[in-house]
Amino acid sequence: MAEQQASLPDPVEMSQKMANIAERSQKLVSDFLERHDGEHKPNLDPLNIGGAFLEMTTQMMSDPAKMMQAQVNLWQDYMNLWQSTTRRMMGAEAEPVIEPEQGDRRFKHDAWDENQVFDFIKQSYLLSARWMQSTVSDVEGMDDKTSKKVDFYTRQFADAMAPSNFVMTNPEVLEATLASRGENLVKGLENLLGDLERGEGKLAISMTDTEAFELGENIALTPGKVVYQNDLIQLIQYEPSTKQVYKRPLLIMPPWINKYYILDLREKNSYVKWAVAQGFTVFIISWVNPDTKLAKKSFEDYMVEGPLAALDAIEKATGEKEANVVGYCLGGTLLSCALSYMEAKKDNRIKSATFLTTMIDFTEAGELGIFIDEEQLTALEDKMNKTGYLEGAHMATTFNMLRANDLIWSFVVNNYLLGKDPFPFDLLYWNSDSTRMPAAMHSFYLRKMYQENLLAKAGGIELKGVPIDLTKIKTPSFMLSTKEDHIAPWASTYAATQLFSGPVRFVLAASGHIAGVVNPPASGKYNYWTNAKNPKEPEDWLSAAVEHPGSWWPEWSKWLAKHSGVKVPARVPGDGKLRVTEDAPGAYVAVKAKD
Repeated sequence: MAEQQASLPDPVEMSQKMANIAERSQKLVSDFLERHDGEHKPNLDPLNIGGAFLEMTTQMMSDPAKMMQAQVNLWQDYMNLWQSTTRRMMGAEAEPVIEPEQGDRRFKHDAWDENQVFDFIKQSYLLSARWMQSTVSDVEGMDDKTSKKVDFYTRQFADAMAPSNFVMTNPEVLEATLASRGENLVKGLENLLGDLERGEGKLAISMTDTEAFELGENIALTPGKVVYQNDLIQLIQYEPSTKQVYKRPLLIMPPWINKYYILDLREKNSYVKWAVAQGFTVFIISWVNPDTKLAKKSFEDYMVEGPLAALDAIEKATGEKEANVVGYCLGGTLLSCALSYMEAKKDNRIKSATFLTTMIDFTEAGELGIFIDEEQLTALEDKMNKTGYLEGAHMATTFNMLRANDLIWSFVVNNYLLGKDPFPFDLLYWNSDSTRMPAAMHSFYLRKMYQENLLAKAGGIELKGVPIDLTKIKTPSFMLSTKEDHIAPWASTYAATQLFSGPVRFVLAASGHIAGVVNPPASGKYNYWTNAKNPKEPEDWLSAAVEHPGSWWPEWSKWLAKHSGVKVPARVPGDGKLRVTEDAPGAYVAVKAKD
């Protein structure tokens, strides 16, 4: 047979190697346990999923015929797989019964296709995972929130049980184990214990080589100066790269759930550097990484000490009262609040607003809504009240679970089974550089917006005594959403087009919450869609939209230029009434979650 086969390990040799690994590993584990006294007392159901699965089981048992049919269907799939595998073992061609979804990188090793045993393991898993997920999704009688929770955690279980996650059923790991005489597993155990040590007893999976990056040296590189600071922000003004700039400055407000330099990673993919090169005078907010002293900082404080204070500072720095503002994710949510507040105060300093992947109406909050119910919020508030803040690692884990195969299990295989060090990657360095959330602000945000969806209701929330009414916003807006966003689903972000009373230009980019936004024109990647009209339903918008190749950045730049005034001589940080206090990226962004 011409087909190349991947060899299986000799069982005797493998047994000897595993015994040697166990003996060498015992001391590593013993040393680790000596350093930790086991004081962590686990909450047996921290995510409040027991009740959801109990309800699912109750509903399933009420229709035994449907359950029986599901079992029969699974059995038929297994029979088809047996027949297909038998034909292959006899040298005949056989079409696979099931294949991984496009983009599933768990089964990229050749042996998953070329070796009949591993091909059978792979297909058997895929059939079982499909059966589990389709069975629970077909259960009737559950409310929508419970159904989504069951679907989500069933997928988490299916992902965890993939054969690629285990030594004896992953051909790439078996090959590495034989080739290195088990050193990969010993090194993997060292990596595992190192991550536990770094997480102080909790697993903090290393996603990149954190020693490979240094802020201001090879990441967050765009030249600029800190020109203003308060308890919550440092305001960075970037040095111009053109002789003339647009008269109206540009303020960028990133989310404080993560650090600002996602928009200034490296020279080749820096949104900030590109905006400066287009002739805009760019300012960006660098949020503080809060500690216990800032526990009482509220969402209102974030508005006052964030965009409102930044606008005041920009006027002193440039002499310009008016500005254009960009809000990314949670920064965009805050921007919408500030626009409504300023409208009520007859303050028209913001002449255009750009919203990047921003949730405003939380009716359909996507899978993040699974983590927002009364039981989980109460437990989260109890945890925050002890320290005054939410640990950055908690938010990072939540986001990683939304893409578990890419952001959890791929690193389990690479770091712990293959025993490799994670690859230096700027985006994953940023992703691991988590930030804390002040207790008062975060509780307000989760309850008033995610849980109760009061921001979308006129007068649903008040900030500084002003009822927030988004329908009163007349500011011209550019809304950028991304088609595969797992944090701010684009169909949900689209709802803002029906809320604002001013003109809204909605643009949809390919890819996800980060890659779809940080997509420089030079990369030639992805595409985006535009539509001059904003019908009520997002599906109607997309069906009539025009597709364009490449980055959305030039489309936005052309739109923004129309709201930026004439060209004036370029401004240099420190030339105005604000003095330079330090070089970008500044001190606030350098504070780590554990500092």
